Amino acid sequence: MSVLALNNISFSYGRNVVLDNLSLEFEKGKMYCIVGKSGAGKTTLLSVLSGLASPGQGSILYNGQDIKNIDKYRFRSQNIGVIFQSYNLLSKFTAVENVMLSMDIAGVKGVNKHSKATELLHSVGLDDDECNRRILKLSGGQQQRVAIARALSYDPAIILADEPTGNLDSDTQQEIMDIFHELAKQGKCVILVSHSPEVASMCDECYELKRTQKRPKK
Repeated sequence: MSVLALNNISFSYGRNVVLDNLSLEFEKGKMYCIVGKSGAGKTTLLSVLSGLASPGQGSILYNGQDIKNIDKYRFRSQNIGVIFQSYNLLSKFTAVENVMLSMDIAGVKGVNKHSKATELLHSVGLDDDECNRRILKLSGGQQQRVAIARALSYDPAIILADEPTGNLDSDTQQEIMDIFHELAKQGKCVILVSHSPEVASMCDECYELKRTQKRPKK
């Protein structure tokens, strides 16, 4: 059974149809790549999958339940972790503070948050010194690792990442992809958007979006 499914989803910006009658399924333990040319709707699809945007028609199912019937705030803050292309980290805070803040927002209880945040940052390759640096004193690759740790801070079933290796060199790209592979092996559903054929080739399945020229009727 899929952990996340789209059933006949359509999404429009005004008269411009971006997603048209789209149905996809995503399972735990697999890594997926969403590919397509600019304007095909890749980032819009991530917004729909994460519950940040609502489709004009169709349904989104999480563990078989329509997310319309789920508390959307809880879904976004507990069930699904989003890694943004620009990271969206708080620059005035350290790496560990960014991860702890995410845990606070998600309502994580019963753990030492500083220890847990440090453990997560270690798991994605940061050392103690890097954990305690402010974000602007970290490289792009290190910031990406912080963004991944933040997304993992409340143990979501699904990880969404928008161009997670777009600004990284090839060696760092491979290291980040290794992290995503390990997450899938641990049972997470990992969904990436990427323009990179290399990234696509490293995923279990790829879905290609095609730009539509259709317009909804007035």
